[in-house]
Amino acid sequence: MSRVQLALRVPDLAESVAFYTRLFGTEPAKLRDGYANFAIAEPPLKLVLIEGAAGEATRIDHLGVEVDTTEAVHAATARLSEAGLATDEENDTTCCYALQDKVWVHGPGQEPWEVYVVKADAGSLARQVRDRP
Repeated sequence: MSRVQLALRVPDLAESVAFYTRLFGTEPAKLRDGYANFAIAEPPLKLVLIEGAAGEATRIDHLGVEVDTTEAVHAATARLSEAGLATDEENDTTCCYALQDKVWVHGPGQEPWEVYVVKADAGSLARQVRDRP
């Protein structure tokens, strides 16, 4: 099953978790220091919350499509490359407290999109903080 991912950078993680728990009627699937995600069944959505600076407005951090297998990531990479989009691949990367394979592209407004698979939970490992490719 594929689902769209929306990653938001929020000024108050606890307040945002409480709001989205009420909005979607479900608890976070993962809650870590400065990070939460919701695996929402209906509508199929992976909502990621990344703690930003206090007082800043919530903003989109990045967008994505979660897929089930590494092969699906590779197929997306090939399809995107064949469509003339510049891709940036990351394999066996630790991000968002998970081991992932992914490919990044950018939309016309420089919005970062990733197609990714979660290969394993990374427990309490620190989330990777870096600029998006």
